[in-house]
Amino acid sequence: MNPLKLTSPLNEKMIASLAAGDRVLLDGVIYTARDAAHERLMALIEKREKLPLDLSGQIIYYCGPTPAKPGRVIGSAGPTTSSRMDACTPGFLKVTGLKAMIGKGNRSPEVVKALIENKCVYFAAVGGCGALIARSIGAARVVCYEDLGPEAIYRLEVRDMPLIVAIDSKGNNLYKNGPEEYRKQL
Repeated sequence: MNPLKLTSPLNEKMIASLAAGDRVLLDGVIYTARDAAHERLMALIEKREKLPLDLSGQIIYYCGPTPAKPGRVIGSAGPTTSSRMDACTPGFLKVTGLKAMIGKGNRSPEVVKALIENKCVYFAAVGGCGALIARSIGAARVVCYEDLGPEAIYRLEVRDMPLIVAIDSKGNNLYKNGPEEYRKQL
């Protein structure tokens, strides 16, 4: 099966068409945000203050890229463990209009429920492939929280970024269903 081509920002029709296990090549703009950036964004949400960027329909990549070497746009840009953002993800999805997240590893039942309620999707990027993923990034610039260094929020322009639908908007979870399907085939 050939990978599906998607372009961000995402809409509900695109998201509804995705199923756990689908392979995707993503084009368009995505934003990075890790632990420290999420803490700052959640503090603003709790105070009902305006966020420094509009995330409606957008994708957040749980990534803290390394500095670019001469002649490169970005350094290694691999995913970080997504469960570290699980505590704030349900509230974050409800308020921001975010449509997808990219990271690695399974998510909590509360996040899966929030994905269903907010019609969102969770993509997995392969851990340990940060240098390979960086080849998909054509432009990168800090948009806010520059003082956080690699944990600043970056705007990335990606082309053919390889991803897998890990949890779809219906709650189908590759981290649960994948091993079960594999055992059945044995």
